[in-house]
Amino acid sequence: MRVLLVEDEEPLAGYIAVGLRKHGFAVDIAYDGRTALDKCEVTPYDVVVLDRDLPVLHGDAVCRQLAQDGVSRVLMLTASGAVEDRVEGLTLGADDYLGKPFAFSELVARVQALARRSAPARPPVLRHAGVVLDPARRTVERDGRLLQLTPKEFGVLEQLLAAAGDVVSAETLLDKVWDEHADPFTNAVRITVGTLRRKLGDPPLLETITGAGYRVSR
Repeated sequence: MRVLLVEDEEPLAGYIAVGLRKHGFAVDIAYDGRTALDKCEVTPYDVVVLDRDLPVLHGDAVCRQLAQDGVSRVLMLTASGAVEDRVEGLTLGADDYLGKPFAFSELVARVQALARRSAPARPPVLRHAGVVLDPARRTVERDGRLLQLTPKEFGVLEQLLAAAGDVVSAETLLDKVWDEHADPFTNAVRITVGTLRRKLGDPPLLETITGAGYRVSR
């Protein structure tokens, strides 16, 4: 899942981004409202975590524009947790609202919930050919054997299982699992799929469709 974090306090932005990445999200960062909108014009984010008090362009204006575009779910952050502020934030078009300070586990849960809402409906636990992937618990098993996957391997497998046998291009995987710093000409996707194949074991689960991408075997 691709997330844009819009937060002008750089140390806090770095802390939040690191935490979200540990939970498997691909995270880009913007430090002001104008940059946030510019990034959203280029990348269709699943969720935008938006601080309300931003320089250059206020978070309220950013939220209105994102709500009008209707591309991304918006989780608004603010230093005030008063009811009237929450109501105003939601009225602006935010999908959810979280006051500072917040428990990081709650932030992760809310981002995950919004990400599910931005994607087509799918089972909460993905199952295929003996593989069980639980996004909430961040666990993967095959035939009862717990697999130790890196965040990128987990993200790639989640995308392929969610596609339910449809082909997913390397470009799509790079967009959903990596972030804006990923080189579009990198072979990171191919390498990650290769290590994932080895960890999944036999019978082979992942197929390479030459010139198109990857899919789980039907």
